[in-house]
Amino acid sequence: MHRQNPPGPHLNRRGLLTAAAAVGLAAGAAGPGSAAAAGPGSAAVAGPGSAAVAGPPPGGRDPETFGPAQVRPGDPRYESLLRGDNHRFVGHPDEVRVVGSTAQVVQAVQDAVRAGKRIGVRSGGHCFENFTTDPEIRLLLDLSQLDAVGYDPSRRAFEVQPGATLGRVYRTLFKGWGVTIPAGGCPEVGAGGHLVGGGYGPLSRRYGSVVDHLYGVEVVVVDRDGTARAVVATREPDDPNRDLWWAHTGGGGGNFGVVTRYWLRSPDADADADADAGAGAAARAAVAPDPRRLLPPAPAEILEALIEWTWDPERTTEQAVTTLIRNFCTWHEQHSDPGPPYDALYAILQLAHQDAGTFSMVVQIDAGVPHAADLVDEFVAHVNAGTGLTPDGGSATAPWLYVMTWPGNGESGTIITRRYKGKAGYLKRSFTDTQLATIHRHLTNATGSAECGMLIVGYGGRVRAVRPDATAVAQRDVVMKAVYHSIWADESDDAARLSWVRELYRDVYRDTGGVPVPGEVSDGSYINYPDTDLADPAWNTSGTPWHTLYYKDNYPRLQRVKSHWDPRNVFRHALAIELPH
Repeated sequence: MHRQNPPGPHLNRRGLLTAAAAVGLAAGAAGPGSAAAAGPGSAAVAGPGSAAVAGPPPGGRDPETFGPAQVRPGDPRYESLLRGDNHRFVGHPDEVRVVGSTAQVVQAVQDAVRAGKRIGVRSGGHCFENFTTDPEIRLLLDLSQLDAVGYDPSRRAFEVQPGATLGRVYRTLFKGWGVTIPAGGCPEVGAGGHLVGGGYGPLSRRYGSVVDHLYGVEVVVVDRDGTARAVVATREPDDPNRDLWWAHTGGGGGNFGVVTRYWLRSPDADADADADAGAGAAARAAVAPDPRRLLPPAPAEILEALIEWTWDPERTTEQAVTTLIRNFCTWHEQHSDPGPPYDALYAILQLAHQDAGTFSMVVQIDAGVPHAADLVDEFVAHVNAGTGLTPDGGSATAPWLYVMTWPGNGESGTIITRRYKGKAGYLKRSFTDTQLATIHRHLTNATGSAECGMLIVGYGGRVRAVRPDATAVAQRDVVMKAVYHSIWADESDDAARLSWVRELYRDVYRDTGGVPVPGEVSDGSYINYPDTDLADPAWNTSGTPWHTLYYKDNYPRLQRVKSHWDPRNVFRHALAIELPH
């Protein structure tokens, strides 16, 4: 395979942009963020004009340097604050409140509860559905200004507020300490919704899900009597709030409260951070570990390849295309156990509709891995074997931070309007022959367009080393994620574009009622790509409820956490955890 260095024009093509956009759009459903509470419980302090509200931040930090800004209809700022990334949905709340501290979040939640107003919470705004723009939402809480990232010595963990974009997280962690987290590849996505839904990205095969590194959360909750307060919950075995931490390791945003702060520390760093495995919280807090050992080291450079194939009626036959897809899938079946060298390789097969003219594959690997280039060449050869197709493309090595944060990597549509629909399914193994033929048929039909298609994304590796019940992410024995998408600009195209992606998805899973029911091939869907069709009997005829598709056997436990921490069901949306009956 031809290599070029420095990065050349192949790596800036629209195919790479679209792939990054579709994968990077992590759902920010009610995106949690950053606020204040001390210790494993919470302290109550008096807020202006409020009942008891919650307390001081860890170590007394978190000064109120911003807000709250209260923006109502008629304010020139109002229209600009109504939309998230998906412009299909526009809310009309009575107020958008932009907050700058945990105390302000507590006050806003308290005000909404007292007034009987439905509340919605947004951090980055990259939600596939209308979770923050539902017409019933009267108070929209905007967490985008809660965007601090740093090291918290009192917790011996890195602190991330929900409004921080992934790009900001990567830059700060790398510049300050040379570390990173295995989160998504779209730098514009807010950490708030991404982390709580079990985010993943280019380093997840090597280091696991991002929630495998979640040490703690600070959450504004509402008690049964209607009092808002901030609570800290950690993974410490002796933490009385540990179940609230667990629920945020993949339970999805907008279910239990407003996350105002995350703390991140790798589980294998606990031994370094703790003086004694049996020590209590006070003894642990006295230890001062080296922060550079508490999260995975960031690669110095990334070797990235972009491979393209041209849609050609004579050569890209059904046999050629389905062979290529099958090859991509079988490689992941064979090379997705935890451990080197293959867990360092991350790939996305972007199957664009034939109207796009080409389809492509992006491959990334830590350039410092022994024989990294050979591993990439071996992988590309495996994918193309037996297809009769001639791939075009090249590879280049670039600095880690450039690859993960370069501008424009992740927004869909145009600057005027971004409209999209995404659907997802986990894969334990390759699609069946019938499913492969269905995919080819939809990619070459007359109703699709250049920005319709699907992605198959490498997963597995270290993700599979964690028990399904250890975190709320139940789908641990999977090796790929499939993402089906349609992206467009004009509202007049809504019906056609929605129809295309819905019909593709239904037909791929026709044998299991139109949805990826857990079984030999599929394993449900990913809550950070929420899809309300899974709760619609017109599109889900399987008899398997939406919550089983997302959470499997972890759902009853999530319901118990919901009942304890949000007994009034203050925090809800179209796919929210339901209170047990």
